[in-house]
Amino acid sequence: MSKQTAALTLTDLSAGQPCCAPIAEDRIPAETAALLAPAFKALGDPVRLQLMSMIASASGGEICVCDLTPAFTLSGPTISHHLKTLREAGLVTAERRGTWVYYRAQPGLMAQLASLLTVDASVPVG
Repeated sequence: MSKQTAALTLTDLSAGQPCCAPIAEDRIPAETAALLAPAFKALGDPVRLQLMSMIASASGGEICVCDLTPAFTLSGPTISHHLKTLREAGLVTAERRGTWVYYRAQPGLMAQLASLLTVDASVPVG
């Protein structure tokens, strides 16, 4: 079985329709869970979560790998591995410009993950 994932083809959030109801409201369909699980798995690593945060919060909407690598005590190849995992999960895109690669977050997928985890804070837990 290949470790590469198929491209995610989820609902277009620009139409105002999330992929599914939040998990606190309804059971997530198996097909949707299979599509979203690689993204959640990719974010389950502390380094990848930090990288995702840096990419998503970058001014201008993108950041060069040359600005990401020095922020960690890890080797360049290790950072590249983590970035590849984020790309394969569909969380970021990459564009090579000369010798550098620039990364952009995929806000549609991030919004789908966030909407899936939305919880009504006014409902008492207990």
